[in-house]
Amino acid sequence: MFTARDKTRKVYVGKVPIGGGARISVQSMCSTDTRDVKSTLRQIKRLERAGCEIVRLAVLDRKAAEALSIIKNVAKIPLVADIHFDYRLALMALDSGVDKLRINPGTIGALWKVKKVVKSARERKIPIRIGVNAASLPKSVLNKYGKATPIAMVEAALEQVKILEDMDYQEIVISLKASDVPTTIEAYKLFSEKRNYPLHLGVTEVGTVRIGSIKSAVGIGALLSLGIGDTIRVSLTGDPVEEVRVGYEILKSLNLREYGPTLISCPTCGRMEIDLLTIVKQVEKKLIRIKEPIKVAVMGCVVNGPGEAKEADVGVAGGRGIGLIFRKGKIIKKVKEKDIFKSLMRELEEFLKG
Repeated sequence: MFTARDKTRKVYVGKVPIGGGARISVQSMCSTDTRDVKSTLRQIKRLERAGCEIVRLAVLDRKAAEALSIIKNVAKIPLVADIHFDYRLALMALDSGVDKLRINPGTIGALWKVKKVVKSARERKIPIRIGVNAASLPKSVLNKYGKATPIAMVEAALEQVKILEDMDYQEIVISLKASDVPTTIEAYKLFSEKRNYPLHLGVTEVGTVRIGSIKSAVGIGALLSLGIGDTIRVSLTGDPVEEVRVGYEILKSLNLREYGPTLISCPTCGRMEIDLLTIVKQVEKKLIRIKEPIKVAVMGCVVNGPGEAKEADVGVAGGRGIGLIFRKGKIIKKVKEKDIFKSLMRELEEFLKG
């Protein structure tokens, strides 16, 4: 049974709300060099097509900061500037029109530098995400706890939060990421008991798409089922478009968002009498560009196949060298195995036309 979502403060990243009961948004981060404007914009457009709602860019130097205004003028989704150490880059990013900053006040330097950034952010009503990472905790916290424990991560976050709260600034988003899933879950749980700032969920340094998707689904899914979390980023080694796709699958699996197709297919067994794997791969490839929230079932035998296909918007239940094509619970036709994919796609196209 799911726990009701925690009531957090609401902040806006551009026009996208985070917290306060708003729907959970899906984020990603460009893997391009921000100074390479053309490559960055190409990747942002691909992310937009995949459904990404907020995108983060690394700002390493002045040239990267200068590129932000050009990118901002073209991108259709809100931009987050990821900045460490140099407060001047944060000020430049704010001047360029970014919609959010990702900084840690404690690494920006002297208090007067932090105040300059906060003042500029407040004037523009731009939120700041404090991103705590288990791999880069302050030395003082590590010396106290010996390693990156959940309590240590929360203490590091609260130290950063206090800097902003002392300036009467509360447009804050928090993340507490570790590569260890239990540590991540416990850190978010502890923090959610102490403050009501919106939470950006993620498990960091999780690896490639296969392994990383599993760890992210377990960590992010566990927290969402507890009612914790307002926006998510699945961190994967590879194409960031995959982060968006996995993010939506996590939300869809918990009935928290509807976006794009849901593909249902059986795990395969000795009862199959069609080449189900080939058909499923063909269908999956075809569904990638569809954004409508439809359910497609591709089933391999007569035991569970008819039931699942009947419950889907369109589906197929396999038999001995044949397939029964379903649409909205009714059998439309029986086709030979070689015609299953084409017949299923025709029904899908007709369904989408309404």
